[in-house]
Amino acid sequence: MTDALSLVDDWGPEKIVVVSHRRTGMKGVLVIDNTARGMGKGGTRMSPTVTVGEVARLARVMTWKWAGVDLFYGGAKAGIVADPASRDKEAILRAFARALSNEVPREYVMGLDMGLTESDAAFIQDELGDRGAAVGTPEHLGGVAYDRLGVTGYGLAEAADAAAHHLGLPLAGSRVAIQGFGAVGSAAAQRLAELGATVVAVSTAHGALHNPAGLDVADLLAARDEHGDHFVTRHHQGTPLPCGSELTVDCDILVPAALQDVIQRTTAQHIKARLVVEGANLPTSPDAQGLLAERGITVVPDFIANAGGVVAAAFAMDSRYSGFRPDTTTIFETISTRLRANTVTVLDEARRQGTTPHTAGRNLAEERVRTAMRSKGRIPPGLRP
Repeated sequence: MTDALSLVDDWGPEKIVVVSHRRTGMKGVLVIDNTARGMGKGGTRMSPTVTVGEVARLARVMTWKWAGVDLFYGGAKAGIVADPASRDKEAILRAFARALSNEVPREYVMGLDMGLTESDAAFIQDELGDRGAAVGTPEHLGGVAYDRLGVTGYGLAEAADAAAHHLGLPLAGSRVAIQGFGAVGSAAAQRLAELGATVVAVSTAHGALHNPAGLDVADLLAARDEHGDHFVTRHHQGTPLPCGSELTVDCDILVPAALQDVIQRTTAQHIKARLVVEGANLPTSPDAQGLLAERGITVVPDFIANAGGVVAAAFAMDSRYSGFRPDTTTIFETISTRLRANTVTVLDEARRQGTTPHTAGRNLAEERVRTAMRSKGRIPPGLRP
């Protein structure tokens, strides 16, 4: 069992709330990490394996992500220990929302993460009787439909294009392997294909599909609609491979867009890509990042590359109580502008500092948070510069 107090350091968390409900069997946790730059905002996930430590780790990622993209919210995350396929999902979700009614929406606004859908965000709003309690609701309720629009994957592709250009690698014709073909991976594949890249491998939890000559992204999307995640074992375009093989196929750009901790040092030794663009949160270990840097492989950090979702979330936060829908054209333009600029800034800083992009990006985000903490008197006087 995680000792919650052991998670506290100079940055946070500021609050950890563990809740339960005996009738539904609901168990969950909210971690508000650091609110120096604004109130807590981050997704809510549902999985049978959710832990306090996992949610705290992801809340910290949100702190750096908001600061990295220079938007004024604080890092937070919530998690529910339950199977998202359970027929009791709605009752569990509503019980979770009720249990956090002291914190939501005054200190934390729920959003979508693994296991939750737009309808679930609507249930949260309904249960608390407050449009401001959650973002990510369906478009017909005035929400920003993240998954349908593919905002995170779109931003991921924009960051990849900016990074490739920075390295002198033309994106047009570059071979891309994508781990994960869910909302993020599939949207990234679509945008990368529009930008001229060739997708040579994709994967789901059921395996990978590889074709060195390229896969037709439109056909993959149609196959997924027909067969679900099993499409990788039934599609005629490529060769089925075991899960994880897509990380080490011959390619120019690798996009891990599925789970955290998938690239450890052992895997990093075999990666052939020149550029890794992190679509998932925390997909590479620090050891792997160091080894990839030694091998001359550039990595665009998760809190920079997949921040398209938080840019869209910022628009959604602004429109929670508005009678008008946010303009999607403006959202996409802002995602492109911010993520491209942030990617180049972090890669330039990494080169200047002689360090990894993760370290350079973290230094930038930390300084923004530290400055806010100083301004609000949250740092002891003895630590002031």
